[in-house]
Amino acid sequence: MVINLLTLTDQVITIELKNDLSITGTLKSVDQYLNIRLDNISVEDPEKHPHMLAVKNCFIRGSVVRYVKMAARSVDTTLLEDATRREAKESRK
Repeated sequence: MVINLLTLTDQVITIELKNDLSITGTLKSVDQYLNIRLDNISVEDPEKHPHMLAVKNCFIRGSVVRYVKMAARSVDTTLLEDATRREAKESRK
């Protein structure tokens, strides 16, 4: 199940990468391959990744994304529940 990240444009999200780097920033764009562009970024553990302190904007390749974290208020839970029910119903067929 995929939540449309395009609806989160200009909102703050956190991207956890497969190399355990977590980057928080303002979502500026995302494409069908989950390639993501973030502005005004910060890293969760700057001591572990000091090279990221000077970076303010970044492009993240979709194949290195582990998780996308967003505020709960950003997700329409009713729509998500309906989609989950439809998906479960189809998988029983």
